[in-house]
Amino acid sequence: MSGDTHHHLFDTALGTCGVAWNGRGVAGVQLPEKDRVTTARRLAAKSGSIGEGDPAAAMAALIDDIRKYLAGEKIDFSKIAVDLDGVDAFRRRIYATLRDIGFGRTTTYGELARAIGIGEWEGARDVGDAMGRNPIPIVIPCHRVLAAGGKLGGFSAHGGATTKRKLLALEGVSFDDGPPRLPGL
Repeated sequence: MSGDTHHHLFDTALGTCGVAWNGRGVAGVQLPEKDRVTTARRLAAKSGSIGEGDPAAAMAALIDDIRKYLAGEKIDFSKIAVDLDGVDAFRRRIYATLRDIGFGRTTTYGELARAIGIGEWEGARDVGDAMGRNPIPIVIPCHRVLAAGGKLGGFSAHGGATTKRKLLALEGVSFDDGPPRLPGL
């Protein structure tokens, strides 16, 4: 049964999110899409979920922590068990290094590339690709990776850079255009 992946949707301050899990850990996190059905479909597709399920205690605690995080609380997700089965070794290395970037801190694509020992330009491009394919956002905090010069850069979740800006605002990170804005403001 440890190989079966299930998912669960839940409401947050940002909208309907989802978590997928199996016996090895979290297999996917989905930020809100345009509607609940799309959120569930995306989560199931990227995680390999066989259907909705009732989360056991560890996943219920993670769901509670994601809700708290999206409401503005400082939460550390770095010790959450993740299942990256099917993810190549290169991206696993990037994600493992990224998990050490704590709440309220950021890095750039180039800095993250250098941290894992690859050249800045090509490495930054490869890191950007890995961020766009991250199956477990929030837990693997791809929103904390910025473009060169500390610019916001892109974000593959629904809402793009606006969603990334909201997540960073929750952590107190602001940009040149004023103070951070919380979701819904």
